[in-house]
Amino acid sequence: MDEVSPLIQIKGLRDGLLVTMVADTWDRAREALLERIDSQRDFFRGARLALDVGTHVLHVDDLVSLRDLLSDRGVLLWAVLGESPTTERTAQLLGLATRISRPRPQEAVGREIAAMLDEESALWVRRTLRSGTRVEFPGNVVIVGDVNPGAEVIAGGSVMVWGRLRGVVHAGAGGDTTAFVCALDLSPTQLRIASEIVVPATRRGRPRPEMAFLRDGRLSVEPWRPG
Repeated sequence: MDEVSPLIQIKGLRDGLLVTMVADTWDRAREALLERIDSQRDFFRGARLALDVGTHVLHVDDLVSLRDLLSDRGVLLWAVLGESPTTERTAQLLGLATRISRPRPQEAVGREIAAMLDEESALWVRRTLRSGTRVEFPGNVVIVGDVNPGAEVIAGGSVMVWGRLRGVVHAGAGGDTTAFVCALDLSPTQLRIASEIVVPATRRGRPRPEMAFLRDGRLSVEPWRPG
């Protein structure tokens, strides 16, 4: 699995994704973003991006070029945040938002998620994953929505689904045996933690929140009480 680029950071927003550009030059930050999108095209297709460019000073040509490159990849640039007045004026000139509501995931999905996962190392996905969608991330993955049959989630860390998990999920994909999988309805077609893999039996009765983890090298499932 590819490592996360240290040049950009991605977090989920109610209206899309917030990408923080932390590279020392704009060219490096732009290339890191495009490489990330190209490596995860299914995840980014149709995404709405807000960019936090920090102290980078951007002019019309810079943003128009990036906007076009993102559009070619099926990604919409809708907001640009920055510390430079020049960057802010440029974004406004192009009709881009320059203010957004910062993400506060724990308010959306309860305190339990914030307590169990370090939100700075997690990818937050605020939508339902439909059949054919694949999300892959080297850290923790939190999905606010359902994971439908035919969708796939692969995480180097743990996976939390604030909804129904009915697709394929692989936590601890890099061999992390401490990783876990939680869902309000844990009914995956296939569940894997590190190298342990199971195909859960058909559920009987009403769904309930559950957590899957490894105990003594074997996969265990217990009730999960979020919130």
